[in-house]
Amino acid sequence: MELRDLLVTPLIILIVYWIAYLVRPYFTDNLNRHYFLPALTARIFCSIAIGFLYQFYYHGGDTFNYHTLGSRVVWDAFMKDPEAGLRLIFFGLESEGTYEYSSRILFVRDPGSYFIVRIASIFDILTFSTYSATAILFATVSFAGAWAFYLTFYRRIPLLHLELAWGILFIPSLVFWGSGILKDTIVLSAIGFAVYCCDLLFIRKSKSIWAMTGIFLSLLVIFAVKKFILQALIPTMLLWIYFHNIVAIRNYVLRIMILPLLVGLIGYSAYWSVVKIGEGDSKYAVDQLAETARITAYDIGFFTGKDAGSRYSLGELTGSFSDMLQKAPAAINVSLFRPYLWEIRNPLMLFSALESLFFTAFVLYVLLRSNIKIISTLKDPDVIFTLTVSLILAFAVGITSYNFGTLSRYKIPLLPFFATGLILILQYSKSERKFPVLDTTE
Repeated sequence: MELRDLLVTPLIILIVYWIAYLVRPYFTDNLNRHYFLPALTARIFCSIAIGFLYQFYYHGGDTFNYHTLGSRVVWDAFMKDPEAGLRLIFFGLESEGTYEYSSRILFVRDPGSYFIVRIASIFDILTFSTYSATAILFATVSFAGAWAFYLTFYRRIPLLHLELAWGILFIPSLVFWGSGILKDTIVLSAIGFAVYCCDLLFIRKSKSIWAMTGIFLSLLVIFAVKKFILQALIPTMLLWIYFHNIVAIRNYVLRIMILPLLVGLIGYSAYWSVVKIGEGDSKYAVDQLAETARITAYDIGFFTGKDAGSRYSLGELTGSFSDMLQKAPAAINVSLFRPYLWEIRNPLMLFSALESLFFTAFVLYVLLRSNIKIISTLKDPDVIFTLTVSLILAFAVGITSYNFGTLSRYKIPLLPFFATGLILILQYSKSERKFPVLDTTE
């Protein structure tokens, strides 16, 4: 904490809330309006809390590396030589005449991490490189993406406004780890906007130029920061679009005739998107994904995260696809339902364990309430989409983390999908998805 935190941060908070009050009428109605400011407030609070956690508990870490050893250096360059600062923001390592500054940036040779430094640098110009104020702007971006995700499903089923709010806006780990100066904050926001714009363009058939721009920029951000999430998201979004369009066909015979073509098209599109996303980066090439998973898991579990005291193991990884697929059930289980209460080794794991216990109980409750009706949910494109994304991401982060502390951050993009899918299935058991039309106007 510095003097600038006490001077600049309150001003930034006032500006953020002033803007929130101005835009709230355009993005809310009388049902969901009372979630808007509390959801924003929760993220603002957590963005500052993360700073305290990293400073006093971890004594350093990613969020300070992005700022103190990242955007603060760029801001310093901008103050002394605005041209050099702008070069560092927009061109990074390729900038000429900026070695004096780039040599001091920890993540300058890691494109994904340096992308976060660039965003933080832009915010730093507005906040005079005030850590807490910049963190609040990150939290605001995170909230905007989360609200877009919420609106995507709320507009179809307004009856579930409260359940969706809890599942998308207020999951504790989702709010906490998705609010600070971290990769996860930006990726989570980009996912929310990508889902919203995809729904607007390809399912609701809007021709909005803003939606086209939004989905392009969102996917570009995810590609720049975490390619593996894009490799999971693109195929499932295509699946979502295709199934929504086939459900719209009322002729049952025609549906059956189109189904084989649809399955082939989905399979080809999914494979093509994964291959294309991995081009130019050997780590994400299709034939290297298993080896990348092995290297990442061992690095986090046995080297960079070995002192955290929260390592887990799914067994030896051989770097082969067959071995990785055999471990898929265990990987999905560790992402969704672990750590168990008896695996707690430090105070932070207690919160993760309690949240995992809640999800375990919620899944059991949904299964018991749904009974055989759960099969009927498999014809719903929204259920297919949300559960498929969550299971793929659960497998991906579970097989590559090998550390519960890291896992608690890496898995947050799957949580809103998983919670939404469970909420939809539960609603099926009550009403067979025949939702009443509610008046959401004043």
